Amino acid sequence: MTYIGYYCIILPFMNPTLAESVALRPAQPDDEAFLLQLYRDTRAEEMAAWGWDEAQQQVFLSMQFRARNLSYSAYPNIEHSIILEAERRIGRLLLSRMENEIRLVDIALLSKTRGQGIGAKLISDLLARATREAKPVRLHVEKFNRALGLYQRLGFQVLEDTGTQFFMEWRG
Repeated sequence: MTYIGYYCIILPFMNPTLAESVALRPAQPDDEAFLLQLYRDTRAEEMAAWGWDEAQQQVFLSMQFRARNLSYSAYPNIEHSIILEAERRIGRLLLSRMENEIRLVDIALLSKTRGQGIGAKLISDLLARATREAKPVRLHVEKFNRALGLYQRLGFQVLEDTGTQFFMEWRG
């Protein structure tokens, strides 16, 4: 199910290995612990390479998590959704709906759910929504992020190379 305002739409998947649907619901204050866990999960490989112990990782990632959330709060008209599969939290989708664009601020899935088409389906649905609204979708992606290939397959084009990231755009 996808929550759009107060409405809910089922998102069927073509991959039969996935649950029949994935849902989006508005993020709530009690999702904070899950969101920190998700953030830690998205940075697990990087942290393992640094060789830090658990305590060092916890302090660093908690600080980074707060800083990232503060930077995201600068975006206007935020739609913050929790991605659910069979009522279980598996990720988050953060959009900023601006007058002339939709900004995909963040999409993140737990590592055990990546590579199953969930992100591609959610982004494809976002692109369909952007087409109906006649708006481009823009995003930043780090150059080493494996999602870069997905964005390219979905038709995003690089507008700017910032050194560590690409600023990309999709136009319907």
